[in-house]
Amino acid sequence: MLDYIKRFLIAIIMALFISLLFLGGKHSEASGLQAQNGMEEHWIWPADGVISDKYGTRQGTHKGIDIAGKLDTPVMTVDGGTVVKSYYSNTYGHVVFIKHLSNFVTVYAHLNKRDVSVGQKVKQGDVIGKMGGTGQATGTHLHFEAHQIEWRYDKKYALDPESLLGKADVGESVQAGVAGISNNVLAASTHPLIDEGSSEANKEKYIVKQGDTLYSIAHKQNISINRIKSINNLTSDLIKPNQLLIVD
Repeated sequence: MLDYIKRFLIAIIMALFISLLFLGGKHSEASGLQAQNGMEEHWIWPADGVISDKYGTRQGTHKGIDIAGKLDTPVMTVDGGTVVKSYYSNTYGHVVFIKHLSNFVTVYAHLNKRDVSVGQKVKQGDVIGKMGGTGQATGTHLHFEAHQIEWRYDKKYALDPESLLGKADVGESVQAGVAGISNNVLAASTHPLIDEGSSEANKEKYIVKQGDTLYSIAHKQNISINRIKSINNLTSDLIKPNQLLIVD
């Protein structure tokens, strides 16, 4: 009888231990998913233009999205990080790879010009190059990729950038410096007008927070409302959370 009770108690303890492990695993998985989903409201679109191709086309071989635009359109980094590659290849043309603290790697290809070098730290919204058609490209566009953990030649860790930027269909316009929220691209735009001879990368930037107005931002940044509207090419007082503004 005593033996039976011991075995019964051991079985209960083991069952509780396995349950705790299972719940812990589920909690970690849920936390990871929440962290990834949160990225949707943090990354910004890298360039002004029109979506010309999406992830998974060309019989599944297209591992990014294409944004078609004008030659030398500024290309921004979608989030802060470190430049891990900046070079010219026969396929990607002028290309920049950025490793982010969130353990993602983003790729900006077919650039006409690269403005950053390996090892350089960049902030979200920094201009890292200009849109072009170098390498194996048809027309002027930015080919943008997102990879978890690392970029590999076989693109094993590639994921659809729209899961982090927000949804946009082919033919739809997207705007640099604007974040996606709940799978929608914000209508409010930022089109910085940079003074001649100045560097976009050195401009001070501000990400609009919930409850901000142009007046409150102007007051905090010690700049006039008209100046903010002028350098960001805003035609109204409409601003939205996560919109990137230049406030220099």
